[in-house]
Amino acid sequence: MDHITEQDVAHALEILGLTLPITTDDLERAKRVQLYNWNPTRYAGLTNNPKQYMQQVRKAEEMTRTIEAAYALISAVFIPDDPSH
Repeated sequence: MDHITEQDVAHALEILGLTLPITTDDLERAKRVQLYNWNPTRYAGLTNNPKQYMQQVRKAEEMTRTIEAAYALISAVFIPDDPSH
């Protein structure tokens, strides 16, 4: 990730449901909430249609990756590296 644009940051904030200013706690909470909402196991038994179920699981898996990427981007931009860790 060489060059992060304002649009990248805005999109990541939107994915996590955040608005500026944010704190580390806000960021952690937003990540947990979104990962819970998109957890693929939540779709177990959602439908009797296996094809529809697999589509939902794939969407949830994709969103989980997207949420993790958004979290990483926001962390890199707004949370300075802590040299003590």
